[in-house]
Amino acid sequence: MVSNKVLIIFKTRVMRLLYLLIACLFLLAANQKKHPPRKIIDVHFHAHLSTDYGKTPRPNPVTGKIPQWKDDKDVINQMLATLTANNVVKVIAAGRLATIKNFQLADPERFIPALVYPDAENSPLPDTASFARYFLEKKFYVFGELALQYEGKTLADHELQPYLAICERMGIPVALHTGMAPPNTPYNCCPKFRASLGNPLLIEEVLIKYPKMKIQLMHMGFPWLQETKAILNVYPQVYADIGAIDWTRPVADFYSYLKSFVDAGYGKRIMYGSDQMAWEDAIPLSIKNVENAPFLTEEQKQDIFYNNAARFYNIK
Repeated sequence: MVSNKVLIIFKTRVMRLLYLLIACLFLLAANQKKHPPRKIIDVHFHAHLSTDYGKTPRPNPVTGKIPQWKDDKDVINQMLATLTANNVVKVIAAGRLATIKNFQLADPERFIPALVYPDAENSPLPDTASFARYFLEKKFYVFGELALQYEGKTLADHELQPYLAICERMGIPVALHTGMAPPNTPYNCCPKFRASLGNPLLIEEVLIKYPKMKIQLMHMGFPWLQETKAILNVYPQVYADIGAIDWTRPVADFYSYLKSFVDAGYGKRIMYGSDQMAWEDAIPLSIKNVENAPFLTEEQKQDIFYNNAARFYNIK
């Protein structure tokens, strides 16, 4: 017969092994939940300084948070801190070239300059020779945001055709505002704005004229769902970003719109954008809304956050 002492020793060793096995299983489960910080490219970011917002910045329309900066240095430092905390490694920063330079001086590797038109001061475009030279001198890499809708114009406007021809020839991506705008836009700031001019179908003749030109549809054409799908279906050189709709729209509305594109097979051409203007808290909020989308796989999230933009913008 086995003595009681031997049984006790055997049971003790078995219990230790069980405890060790349970601990290993918990450790394995914890490691599976952890993944390296997700790299993010923000393709829709506005490089503004404190003077662009006036003396009293408006609160974030979603969170109610009022920006707490004192000067231009504060703006840049707060934006950099937010981008770093959320692992946003590259930013397509649209604005006046002199303003973007301030952001680049603070972090030259992160900010990719984009020439906005029209800007807050309604500055004219440089002449075409200067436009091409600025690109060769790496003063900008992207033409846009083109907020033409606010001026009652479209991408087919006569004034823009020489610039678009240069963009096609030199491989300059074009970022175009599409979709909607804040309530009362025609009454508050931009009397020529029309919601109808945000329809992505209005760029079709331009795509026919410049077949090698890459175009980014900002705001993913919201709410022109079927029209945006039609353009994406026929023209593979067109990508779309989710800037603003990923945090200003009700989450259910955003998810419904985004899911429709993913289900239709366009997940490889959707890019993350914050459309950050004055509120740095828009960045973590928009990232969280994508991360929490229950219908997106990990691969689809990484495509939206990084891979698609890296391919579209040739970011290594």
